[in-house]
Amino acid sequence: MTKLVTIYGGAGFVGRYIARRMAKEGWRVRVAVRRPNESLHVKPYGAVGQVEPVFCNIRDDESVRAAMMGADAVVNCVGVLTERGKNSFSAVQSEGAARIARIAEAQGIARLVHLSALGADANSASEYSRTKAEGEAKVLEAFPNAMILRPSVIFGQEDEFFNRFGKMAEKNVVLPLVGGNTKFQPVYVDDVAQAAVSGILGHAEPGIYELGGPDVDTLKGLMGDMLEAIHRNRLIANLPFWVGNLMASGFSVAQFLTAGLFHNGILTRDQVKNLKVDNVVSDDAKSFADLGIKPTALQAVLPDYMWVYRPSGQYDAIRESAKNLRKI
Repeated sequence: MTKLVTIYGGAGFVGRYIARRMAKEGWRVRVAVRRPNESLHVKPYGAVGQVEPVFCNIRDDESVRAAMMGADAVVNCVGVLTERGKNSFSAVQSEGAARIARIAEAQGIARLVHLSALGADANSASEYSRTKAEGEAKVLEAFPNAMILRPSVIFGQEDEFFNRFGKMAEKNVVLPLVGGNTKFQPVYVDDVAQAAVSGILGHAEPGIYELGGPDVDTLKGLMGDMLEAIHRNRLIANLPFWVGNLMASGFSVAQFLTAGLFHNGILTRDQVKNLKVDNVVSDDAKSFADLGIKPTALQAVLPDYMWVYRPSGQYDAIRESAKNLRKI
């Protein structure tokens, strides 16, 4: 019988790439999400009926158990960058992760892959990072042979990192940054998916893997790469952290005063805390090298999806070339 993997958050940024790869491996893929009707884009990843979105709320035991029923492997890709309503950092990244691991162990699931984040630290000033660490600890307590992946900032066509700054650069002559000197090691989304698949198929040892691309650069340097890719000249303003906190507080007040109609997905005080810490792979950590994966360079992918923010979009290169034509 064809094997089945349940991917919690399988229609999201990373999850969809894992789903696509697992479909190519011949597995049936159950994509557990809160809104199945908005996740139909995953169905064409395989043959008819091979990839199916199903409803699941990871805050509820029965919902998680139903989505996992009959699965051979489980992947948890659920996480939040900002809190909203009942989806707090603790509820999703700590308790939700623990729930999936506990039920997976009870159901006798063979393999569990958990997507965490580089910088997960129980002693971090950031609640995001603390709850990521809490989730890891609870996953390993319930499912000791789990594979945990800690990627640095992830890039790819649907990312919320370079696309966000690309939109800002498209409309503004100044690109404001908080933590411009903080170092990152951007990792390609499909490389993260490949690492997860190694764990699902049993080709990798259990444990914690820190995933970063081949290049390390500051946030300001990465924005320079982004601006080069979109053919725009912009002033990069590296703001001090106290200014970042003022901005974040203002956005949070606006969210409160509008009763949530304005959601602060721009900058939070918790994100400012995270931006004070470098986000790079540790020297002694398990990494892509231990998985036999050669990570993809940023420059090999970035121009392929950031062209939409160029002055003339896909025709920008033609327009530049036309400037070199002789006038008759």
